[in-house]
Amino acid sequence: MIPLELDVLEPLGRLIARPWADSVTGMQVDSRRIEEGDLFVAVGGGTDFVEHALARGAAAALVPADPFSALAAIAGEVRGRSTARVVAITGSTGKTSTKDILTSICAPHLRTVANEGNYNTEIGVPLTLCRLEEDTELCISELAMRGPGQIAWLAGFVRPDIAAITNIGPAHLEFLGTVESIAAAKAELIASLRPGGIAVVPPEPLLEPYLQRDDIVVRRVDLDAPLPFPTAYGSRHQLANTRLAVAIADCLGVPLPQEELRVEFSKHREEELELADGVLVLNDCYNANPVSMRAALEHLAERGAGRRRVAVLGDMRELGPDGPAYHAEIGELVRRLGIEHVIAVGELARGYGGEWVGTATEAADRLRSELRPGDIVLVKGSLAVGLAVVAENLTD
Repeated sequence: MIPLELDVLEPLGRLIARPWADSVTGMQVDSRRIEEGDLFVAVGGGTDFVEHALARGAAAALVPADPFSALAAIAGEVRGRSTARVVAITGSTGKTSTKDILTSICAPHLRTVANEGNYNTEIGVPLTLCRLEEDTELCISELAMRGPGQIAWLAGFVRPDIAAITNIGPAHLEFLGTVESIAAAKAELIASLRPGGIAVVPPEPLLEPYLQRDDIVVRRVDLDAPLPFPTAYGSRHQLANTRLAVAIADCLGVPLPQEELRVEFSKHREEELELADGVLVLNDCYNANPVSMRAALEHLAERGAGRRRVAVLGDMRELGPDGPAYHAEIGELVRRLGIEHVIAVGELARGYGGEWVGTATEAADRLRSELRPGDIVLVKGSLAVGLAVVAENLTD
């Protein structure tokens, strides 16, 4: 982290500093991750771990009255001292994968910082910015939201040079009500751009009202265009994410790969697990909404051509009163694609059809007894359903 003097931190809360410290060189909210010279910020029950953080070598610990505001202020100070270009990515689906792909393209050419996994909220975004060093050239940060105003708040201290939106779909309808409201919330990122900034967007009519600024550059991306290089992955939704990443890289002036692009996707996204007897597991259990579920099932149908295809599908949460209808639509898609066996997990998942169970643990047991040699299995559902146990049960 670009060093911050202690007097910058003092107005943010109760500061406990080591006698030798006059600045901090990193920030953590988990005392187990503290390195010499870091600042430990007590979030939630973090006050219980102040002494642990200091014992591990923290230069100082901060107990703020408002943890999120304090994290934002610290991150904003670091951002203000950095000369790195900042790319912010949001969207209903594909944020993390697009970040992973863009990082793989840019890291060989620029000193790059990108958020770990899905560090994309009030805590994760500041932690990402606080990894900026004086020689960092590029920061890639994904921004998540569950309601209006949250993207605007995050973007207020991220201050992106490039704002990218992957897509607009029915995610978080429970909190936003309509897809039009989701588009408005995501478009807060475009509004955050300073004059001269660049918006990279898909061909989405719902975004057009927010792209009428004459002081920014708008780059509209054809998500079906040929890619200028081969990839080690072939799912259609990841290729769409790749086209968006290519457009961002072009805006940055980064050379594109000359050979096959390989990407280390974040955990529980696009994971392929080879098991005994020729069984292949597509572990995509991090989260789910109607857009990502459709994409995953279409990939299962294509990837599993000539094999028996099994789908373990959990509830899609936060869809509001239309939740049952969205689950029924996915059930119809399953039948249209000819997926041979479905294990549905959770009350809403009854709409998928197939075999129903109440919990992820039951699903894990049923799948183990159901599998046949050569099967291909998709595991996907909202994070709260806990489907990670399904793949773990198979690989243990």
